[in-house]
Amino acid sequence: MKRLAFIRNSIFAQIVGWAIATAAVITFGLWLLTNATIERSNRQALERAVDVDLAGMVDIYASGDREELTKRIKDRLALAPRNGDAAHYLLADGRGRRIAGDLTQWPGLRASTSQAADIRITSGNLAFARATQLGPDLKLLVAHEYRDLSTLLRQVALVFLTGGVLATLAVALGGWTAAHRLAGRLERINAAFRQPDDLALEELARGSAGHDEIDELTAHSGNALARLKRLAAAHRETTDHVAHEMRTPLMHLDNRLVKALAATPDAETAARIADARTEIRGIIRMLESLLDIAASEARRGDRHGLSPVDLSALTARLGELYADSAEESDHRLILDIEAGVAIAGEEMSLTRLVTNLLDNAFKFVPPGGTVRLTLRRGPVLIVSDDGPGIAPEHRDGIFEKFARGGSSLGTEGAGLGLALCRAIAERHHLEISLAPSDKGACFTVSPEFRH
Repeated sequence: MKRLAFIRNSIFAQIVGWAIATAAVITFGLWLLTNATIERSNRQALERAVDVDLAGMVDIYASGDREELTKRIKDRLALAPRNGDAAHYLLADGRGRRIAGDLTQWPGLRASTSQAADIRITSGNLAFARATQLGPDLKLLVAHEYRDLSTLLRQVALVFLTGGVLATLAVALGGWTAAHRLAGRLERINAAFRQPDDLALEELARGSAGHDEIDELTAHSGNALARLKRLAAAHRETTDHVAHEMRTPLMHLDNRLVKALAATPDAETAARIADARTEIRGIIRMLESLLDIAASEARRGDRHGLSPVDLSALTARLGELYADSAEESDHRLILDIEAGVAIAGEEMSLTRLVTNLLDNAFKFVPPGGTVRLTLRRGPVLIVSDDGPGIAPEHRDGIFEKFARGGSSLGTEGAGLGLALCRAIAERHHLEISLAPSDKGACFTVSPEFRH
């Protein structure tokens, strides 16, 4: 199947296919031209033979008389043709009545103008004939049958078929060899784009031994990828440094607030300190979520670091954990997990994806509501609930950063949970969507649709 997909999608395979088709069409065209040339040459030779034969008969009549011409016609008819062009004659009076020859009926050619045309002789064969006027009451018709070219044409067709097959095979072999070499050289570029590791980038930057356009493209691609990788590394280093510099003072501030609470302040001060700690922890969580989103988006399509993950076991384990807390919060959790569902991914990221969707569901579903976790092969992960759902005006941008669903429950958040879910899904070649539902919200995670 992969080979068929390569043949169908590869530009080089298409070029080879067009080259083979062109070679076959040219060969067929040359065969038609050769056939037409042979038939035209045969007719021209036949016309010349008839004209020469007729001119000889006219000379005989001019130097002798009608009896002499009649005798020569009988002599000609008595001789078997050696070249395969059977000759036929008709000497007739002014009304077309036969005087001599093997033809019995005048074909209707005008002798006065030496008219020539193809006629059917008595045996039914096709012949080329020309008539001429010998005297006021005497006219002559000379006809030669067309040669049987079927054997020659079959031989020519066999030659062209053999030559065409050999030429097509040569074009196919040469084109496929060239296309395979070009495809191999371009595959190095594609492989480097799919997984831009240092070794692949070094090989691209060095280029090949040649100096054609592909080598130039290879070198430029390697240099560009190396620059992008350096920029991405510098960006990650900067963001990590900024995050560290922001997280550290926030953690120190939180520790000071803990010490302030330990000093047993009055109730109002303690409440304000607790609110400040809540805001600090919210800022830290928002900062970590933004970093996780950026990291997942930066590694989208990168297969490095992915390993087989038993998604069935992972979701079952998380479902059991959430089932206990669901009872405490007066919620009902229904698990519908198909066994044996696996995916190539990062287990920690996939765990974060499932927990974010479950947290989002339990946060917006009122007590007494139901949350359903479903897993099917594909993989297809569905988290649905019977809560208030997503307001129509918020559905389009629900997966954007800092977007909120507008729930009436009064719950608050940074609006980064679903954005992180989308980034993790895209990292694993999945897509997350908000499916239509009669009640509540229904989030579906399924394989990406490739155009």
